[in-house]
Amino acid sequence: MKISEVRDMSVTDLNKKLTELKDELFNLRFQHAVNQLEDPMRLKVVKKDIARIKTVLREIELSGENA
Repeated sequence: MKISEVRDMSVTDLNKKLTELKDELFNLRFQHAVNQLEDPMRLKVVKKDIARIKTVLREIELSGENA
């Protein structure tokens, strides 16, 4: 997921996607713990996507306070 894609999403879509990614991260961590993780790089990708979404949500929050 690219930052431009994230910026084009609405706040409700961002919150929904954030919830989905957090669930996926939980499942990936569980798979990692029981040594069933097929793609270890997926952990890194999901963490970065979560960070991107949180960053955009924070930017929207700050722009709303300044307006």
